[in-house]
Amino acid sequence: MIKYFNNLIKWFEKHNKLSWIITILIAVFIFYFSSLSFEGVSSAGIKSNVSVIYHIGIFFFLSLFLFISLIKGKKNSKLFLFSFFVVLAYGIIDEIHQFFIPGRLCTGVDVFFDLIGILLALMVYLISLKLR
Repeated sequence: MIKYFNNLIKWFEKHNKLSWIITILIAVFIFYFSSLSFEGVSSAGIKSNVSVIYHIGIFFFLSLFLFISLIKGKKNSKLFLFSFFVVLAYGIIDEIHQFFIPGRLCTGVDVFFDLIGILLALMVYLISLKLR
């Protein structure tokens, strides 16, 4: 299974334009989904399991594809840091964007779950590079 996933990452590195397209589509999806207004959302800030899974999952894939698109299998710590901070900044900007959407909340808890997804993607990509 790990070998298959590693080969999949290498395939996306070779097909860099497709990786960039997927990265941009995920970013657009996040922005669009954050623009939707939800009536009757509780302001208590209690996170549902679906929301937690969404934040971790969507930022995992956004990060992973950005890592693949920018780093392309090179062991460049500056690109890793740059990619990490770009996705984290996107998560923060996304929360600020939600502040202006009726029925949506702007919370640091969402950014925390985004960060978990980013770190998981970073670990997966680093493991993939280490296996080569």
